[in-house]
Amino acid sequence: MENHDTKIPGKHRPGLTHAWRATGIALQGLRAAWQHEDAFRQEVLVAAIAMPAALLLPASTLGKVMMIASILLVLIVELLNSALETAVDHTSLERHPLAKRAKDIASAAVFLSIVNALAVWGLVLFGHG
Repeated sequence: MENHDTKIPGKHRPGLTHAWRATGIALQGLRAAWQHEDAFRQEVLVAAIAMPAALLLPASTLGKVMMIASILLVLIVELLNSALETAVDHTSLERHPLAKRAKDIASAAVFLSIVNALAVWGLVLFGHG
């Protein structure tokens, strides 16, 4: 029987070393998204305004948490969309129906995360009932 728990030497160091390295890689990813993705920059600017505003608006603590979480979700989905688009473009810049489908589906996920954020904000701020 195969042992699937076998670790590749040098791939992951245990403990805090791994956490430190993973944090550095994540920061590199954020930097790359900021440098290369217009949509991500725009959404970060919206988040920089919306998240402090959520704290100041007259909403319950849970409402504020939901408002901020919905904005963070947009950023997360945008990062995944950008990663997928980059991977598809790396594979081939040639137009292909499956590449288009993958990019369109990822874009739809971003769109739905924005719709979700708008719905959450609307319900928290204007949903009396």
